[in-house]
Amino acid sequence: MQAKQPQLSIIIPVLNEAGCLDQSLARLFALPWVANHCEVIVCDGGSRDDSLAIAAGYRCRILQSDAGRALQMNRGAAAALGRQLLFLHADSALPTDLDEKFPFAASWGFFRMRLNDDAPVFRTIESAINLRSRFTRVAGGDQCLFFERSFFESLGAYPGIPLMEDIAICKSARRLTKPIIIESPIRSSSRRWHNNGVFKTILLMWSLRMAYWLGVNPARLHRIYYPQGG
Repeated sequence: MQAKQPQLSIIIPVLNEAGCLDQSLARLFALPWVANHCEVIVCDGGSRDDSLAIAAGYRCRILQSDAGRALQMNRGAAAALGRQLLFLHADSALPTDLDEKFPFAASWGFFRMRLNDDAPVFRTIESAINLRSRFTRVAGGDQCLFFERSFFESLGAYPGIPLMEDIAICKSARRLTKPIIIESPIRSSSRRWHNNGVFKTILLMWSLRMAYWLGVNPARLHRIYYPQGG
């Protein structure tokens, strides 16, 4: 008997995410629609921690690829069975009403974002991000990009660059059609701001985007963003 095609393929690129992966997968599979009608694909880029062991404790498919978020997401997409592909960061949480809000007829889109910290400064940060992405029709990966499979393939998948692959694919997609923005927010981690400092992180992110817009090689930007080779 042929297995039923999943309504949605949720693809999670992972690299040394043991600190958050257990909680994230538990929260994801606690959503009945996800547990019953979606497939979850964890694509590991060579983790040296317990990420693979944690993923093995859940009903998800585990794939391996070379390190690099674009490479991992493309590997997951190539193996996915769903007609719609959703790319979820390991430290993010989907809204509980996803089954009611997900636009299955959409070519592509992303979510409004809410950071998982109640400090007022994070309301300002997320508001700026949401306003920018709505105006430019370009979203970061932490806003959980999703694509109809054939549309994703027509874009050539994520470009094989080490940073800004999310920006690049959005720019390609928006030339063809407008994105659908899901108003129920995805909960994204504020850890980069905590680890590096709020204002330093804001300055870094805007500087990297400007440099990319000016044509700086993404490999160079990756070395700036991950000075320790992350």
